[in-house]
Amino acid sequence: MSENHSRARHRRRGKAQVIGVPAALAAAGVLAYGTAFGVFGEDARPEATAADAPAWARAVADGFASVHALGQNGTYGGRDGATVTVRNLADLEKYATAPEPYVIVVAGTITVNPVGKEIKVASDKTIVGSGTAGHIVGGGFFLGPGIHNVIIRNLTIRDTHQGVWNDKDHDFDAVQMDGAHHVWIDHNDLRNMADGLIDSRKDTTYVTVSWNRLGNNNKTFGIGWTENVTADLTIHHNWFRETEQRNPSTDNAAHAHLYNNLLQDDAGTAITSAYGNYARGKTRMLLENSYFQGVNNPVVKDAGAGLVQRGNLFSGTTGRNESGGTAFDPRTYYPYTAAPAADVPALVKSGAGPRTTIGTTTTTTTTTAATTLTVAKDGSGRYTSVQKAVDAVPAGNTSRVVIRVAPGVYRETVKVPANKPYVTIEGTGRSRKDTLIVEGHASGTPKPDGTGTYGTGGSATVAVEADEFQARNLSIANDFDEAANQALTGHQAVALRTAADRIVLDGLIISGDQDTLLLDTAARDRIGRVHLTDSYVIGNVDFVFGRATAVIDRSVLTLKKRWDGSSGGYLTAPSTAAGRNGFLITRSTVNGDVAAGSFHLGRPWHAGGDATLDPQTTVRDSVLGAAVKSTPWTDMGGFSWKADRFAEYRNTGPGAGPAGADRPHLTAAQDTAHWLGGWTPTAG
Repeated sequence: MSENHSRARHRRRGKAQVIGVPAALAAAGVLAYGTAFGVFGEDARPEATAADAPAWARAVADGFASVHALGQNGTYGGRDGATVTVRNLADLEKYATAPEPYVIVVAGTITVNPVGKEIKVASDKTIVGSGTAGHIVGGGFFLGPGIHNVIIRNLTIRDTHQGVWNDKDHDFDAVQMDGAHHVWIDHNDLRNMADGLIDSRKDTTYVTVSWNRLGNNNKTFGIGWTENVTADLTIHHNWFRETEQRNPSTDNAAHAHLYNNLLQDDAGTAITSAYGNYARGKTRMLLENSYFQGVNNPVVKDAGAGLVQRGNLFSGTTGRNESGGTAFDPRTYYPYTAAPAADVPALVKSGAGPRTTIGTTTTTTTTTAATTLTVAKDGSGRYTSVQKAVDAVPAGNTSRVVIRVAPGVYRETVKVPANKPYVTIEGTGRSRKDTLIVEGHASGTPKPDGTGTYGTGGSATVAVEADEFQARNLSIANDFDEAANQALTGHQAVALRTAADRIVLDGLIISGDQDTLLLDTAARDRIGRVHLTDSYVIGNVDFVFGRATAVIDRSVLTLKKRWDGSSGGYLTAPSTAAGRNGFLITRSTVNGDVAAGSFHLGRPWHAGGDATLDPQTTVRDSVLGAAVKSTPWTDMGGFSWKADRFAEYRNTGPGAGPAGADRPHLTAAQDTAHWLGGWTPTAG
């Protein structure tokens, strides 16, 4: 593209600001300008990971379980310890109760004796089923006072039922928590227990319950057993089916966030729902974008509870459906994206419960490709280049392949073709500065085979054309030297190009000059969604551009001086199709070592002069440095920015300014929560 084109107890720990050039980038000659502004600390990787653990063993919780509080920074279970496989009760208890962190893989059916026994779990544990094979039969788990940082995932826990439907004598739960905190219960199948499938009791807090199937039970999911109003829970994407009560029942919870759950009661079965979601006592509940099918009394609240509903759908329900009072804004505590309620039945039915790709170390395809491929310049890995590892990924693969790249400078271009989805490229260094993929092609650079020039898209150092791609903990740069190539026509030089859907980019440094980051789609009529977080993007002219739908969250957009030392440029150049979302920059920082008032936040790119496009950039809840112009938007190629969609909301810093004709602001009612259209990015 040419140049013309709350509460204190929830507060996350602050990250110290740093000023400095990434060492690997400087060594490669990429950064020849002042400073990069950081907000994530020197390495920007909040916790260490076990070096050779698969992605599912390093997974971390979302929702309230991700909040930094009570001395615990989120919920990551036993990922910093050894991974062990258990096939009997004795070994399961041995590792579950150990003081050290462990990832405990349940590889088969373990029958609990005596029936109803609840296995005690110590802190810093991940207990995960191996694919769909991990079953706990006749018992469950107990997390006592002070137990924290526990993940229970991908298991089937079942069958303590003693033949009495409303059993008052047997307190046999699948998961019972009494005074625990930071617990993630995810992708399990919980059913047919004598008492609760999940009991969260006695001030248990910072809990996330996600993507579970809960069924064939009476007292399903109870929260409370306390007079204290302190518990915080997130409950999302769960399938409650054929459950009578406590779906959940939430008593005296300070914050209960329920979204995208499916509650289903089929007619003509032996189990009839008494009620669905219940806000009891002094609970404050936000219930949004859930789907209730055939449920009696789908939403119930006590007089003293606050229950706010929004976006829910009800099909064939009867009885009480209540709301009232005030709740809270979950985004005060953590980010999330809720799918439209109409999408929930298909989404949850296909995604809830144990997954074949969790807890296993081999792919689910019939190929012989390894799940993890290693790259190292010195030959200590399986491959010496990143592209060679990509080439080894089987076409049409259906499970994630992780390419782990050792520290070093890899001068090469990398292309992930459309027929190789589910690829992750991650650096293994302590910092994203340690691993650099770099090349120096520009749009006008002649190809070595004499077939013309690279063009803007073809200049990319890393090009991603496959869906479900992820990258983390590395640097990607284009070090094309504009000063030395002034005679060359076409100085656009892309570092990273994405032209696919459901792309997750985390903990990266993406560096260049003009057109650094191209967020595109596979075709004009195809959607392409990108989530970039905790990253640096560095450039000067239109350095975030394209037609994708993208969220840039908690990142630093560093404005860079131009080849001649002058300041001035444009952060974004969206080319969004009408009716789609464009770029959302949120909770980020925009600044750099450039002159004050020299940069625009964006301008509309009507690619090819297409007047049907409706470019969009929104910048909200971000810190804008003094480099940002007081009139931050400008025209491009004969198209007025005022005819397209450019806006701000609740920004701060010396570059922020009040609403006006040249500076549109969103209203509080203009929600950006569903920007990615029902896709919730997760690390795989």
